[in-house]
Amino acid sequence: MSPTFYKAGRLMCNFIKFQCIREVVLHKDRAERHGPFILACTHISHLEPIVVASVVHRHIRWMARIEFYQKWWGAAMLHKGGAFPVDRFGFSLPAVRQAIRLLGEGQVVGIFPEGGVAQGSNSLLRHATIKQGVCTIAMRANVPIIPVIVLGTQHLNRVSPWIPPRRAHLHIAFGRDVAPDSSQGISPATNRSRRAELAQRLQAEFQYTLNELLEHSRLTTDAIP
Repeated sequence: MSPTFYKAGRLMCNFIKFQCIREVVLHKDRAERHGPFILACTHISHLEPIVVASVVHRHIRWMARIEFYQKWWGAAMLHKGGAFPVDRFGFSLPAVRQAIRLLGEGQVVGIFPEGGVAQGSNSLLRHATIKQGVCTIAMRANVPIIPVIVLGTQHLNRVSPWIPPRRAHLHIAFGRDVAPDSSQGISPATNRSRRAELAQRLQAEFQYTLNELLEHSRLTTDAIP
């Protein structure tokens, strides 16, 4: 991991955004705090890690799908940025343990609770079910989850939005803390119940934050891909 590489990437991204993109950010202060927490981010394109990292000053340790590590240059960049791999369709326990360890060190971990890029009926923004791995990690590490919604990245896969002056629009909102029950589970059934309850509260906070963002930015649900 290279903090210098990460900071340089943030500076370059913010310079490009200033030239090309109009950005609305709600409640950024919720992610500018001390101590460990999880950023649970929506994922309508592959650009959310870059966008969110450019907004949040703290170093985010993103959980990245293992497929991105297949090329040596991709693995090198992800390693320098402080990301760590997860095998979504295989043995994910090492990634879970790594996330818990990083949180135990007081760091910020970024996770995509949809499990990958999700649009339409697969998106939690359209009421798809959240994968509960993020809740397991939050419970084991006893840290809060902050939901993050990013709208607009799906339009950035063309050349025209990147041509100044500032044609593209991004809308970002940070939700309120969703904290796990601090009581310790005494059985697998109890832990499953606590995890399901936490996932339900997280999903509700995503919807609340989405509605707030849509109202503030005067957007309709058509802005959700």
